[in-house]
Amino acid sequence: MAFPVDLRRCQILGLAGTAFLALGGETAGALPARELLAPDSVHAALGLVGVYFGLVLLIAAWVLLGRLVRGPRPPAPRALLLVLAVWAAPLLLAPPLFSRDVYSYLAQGAMVEAHIDVYTHGPSALGGPLADEVAPLWRHTAAPYGPVFLAVAAVLSDVTRGTLSAGLFGMRLVALAGVALMVAALPRLARHSGADPSAALWLGALNPLVLLHLVAGAHNDAVMLGLLGVGLVAALGRWPVLGAVLVTLAALVKAPAALGLAAVVALQVRAGRTPARAVMTTALAAAAATVAATAAAGTGYGWTTALNTPVSAQNWALTSLLGRATRALLEHLGSDLAPLAVPAWRTLGVAAALVAILVIWLRLRPRPVYALGLSLAAVAALGPAVRPWYALWGLFLIAAAAPSTPVRHRTAAVTGVLALSVLPSGGPADTGQLLLAVSGGALAVVVLWQAHQAEPAPALERAA
Repeated sequence: MAFPVDLRRCQILGLAGTAFLALGGETAGALPARELLAPDSVHAALGLVGVYFGLVLLIAAWVLLGRLVRGPRPPAPRALLLVLAVWAAPLLLAPPLFSRDVYSYLAQGAMVEAHIDVYTHGPSALGGPLADEVAPLWRHTAAPYGPVFLAVAAVLSDVTRGTLSAGLFGMRLVALAGVALMVAALPRLARHSGADPSAALWLGALNPLVLLHLVAGAHNDAVMLGLLGVGLVAALGRWPVLGAVLVTLAALVKAPAALGLAAVVALQVRAGRTPARAVMTTALAAAAATVAATAAAGTGYGWTTALNTPVSAQNWALTSLLGRATRALLEHLGSDLAPLAVPAWRTLGVAAALVAILVIWLRLRPRPVYALGLSLAAVAALGPAVRPWYALWGLFLIAAAAPSTPVRHRTAAVTGVLALSVLPSGGPADTGQLLLAVSGGALAVVVLWQAHQAEPAPALERAA
């Protein structure tokens, strides 16, 4: 007998999931340094179990909601937005989860406010409590973000006066604004692409990765994707110049969004403009937006040379894995080429991404939104670093424009795997933490199974 599905059941199950995530994060999340607990402490262990218990409940609620969206009477987009709001609510006041990047954002904003060049110095140059919160790998690393995001971070630093709790909440509000723009853009992009708006919202906005990493993690990818989405919506209509400006602002948050300018050009050509005019209009609008935003932010153009941030030695990107395996083999053989293995594979990854993008656009020029989604997915997958929230770069637009249900199913499967791949503290896992995480997830599976087994009896009684 199939598990009964209705919108209220999905709403409550997902709410329970995010509530457990928030509660568990109070002891196992990416807490400020003064509040961090030893991983082997009882409270941290219970928090980790609680987070993974909630995570599995949330994924189950999302899967059940997907069945409802694909059913004969799918919920309207407005009903799905209410579900998203309910699921996100417990995470608003939770500590940062799954990453410590938000502390880097705050430190970099304070550096801009203090007139320290963030493209030359890392947060260690700032010193003080904020710099101490930044993960050691990034304390001496220049900012890889564009002037638009750094200007927002600087304003937030000025408003909060360096207060950590206020800064964390403010950065989460910034991320929520980005998610709101994503939500506004998805139905319009879906209708343009001939896709179901409800299905697009389910995959692109209610996705667990959005809740875990854009809401709970407060990543600036939310701002990038929100600006990219509304820029494409503008380009679909009669405002191609505005579209180019918004897409450029997205790229001045994080550089991968610059690929969206190709979609802006393609959409203008589809609207009847000549390719030369479309390219010229887009280039001039992008250049003007770049100059204006950089001048307003006052950060200079150092971001053009600060994109090559260091990559964790244990990063599990495909090219990094292949590079480490090749290096180990060469070291075993006594070759002097061993140190070149990882850089060589990363260079090959960048080249492969460029080839993939070229092939995608040659084949999918009539579908620029979908082509852009696949291109961003290729950049994320073949780049030198892979983090779960990078998957949202392509997923957001694939959700809006995927031509078939199997593509959405495969994308959803990847989401489920990535949602389980990072500890709530954002740090590396040891064997004990992995066992606790598996225990929390297994407990959730048992609870869901028991609920499934108990459901038929009341249903039969009502039928009788």
